[in-house]
Amino acid sequence: MLGRLKRRAEFVQAAKVGRRAARDSLVLQALARPDGDIGQGETRLGFTATKKIGNAVARNRAKRRLRAAARLHLGAAPPAGWNIVLIARDGTGRCPFPNLIADIEAALRKAGVPRPEGEA
Repeated sequence: MLGRLKRRAEFVQAAKVGRRAARDSLVLQALARPDGDIGQGETRLGFTATKKIGNAVARNRAKRRLRAAARLHLGAAPPAGWNIVLIARDGTGRCPFPNLIADIEAALRKAGVPRPEGEA
């Protein structure tokens, strides 16, 4: 099950304590949630884009593409108990969509997020 990160404190905690992996089209920050958290089995995603990306139209486009790629890659069988932040980079809006999905997969692997059960 996929949830959303909504509070700034959750984003900041993932940035300070979590593992980080960078690719051409995105930066991923992943933080394993402690066992005491409510909804332990749920993986929660957050998306952000800074003003370096461009105007509001460019930032929203980049975040929409990240959400769609994450939904395709993680939607069926997400790893349990993680907070994952995807940060758009300058090329996120122009990157071919299959490359964006591949970048998410590679960043998850580099950050040490376990692969879902049943996925080779």
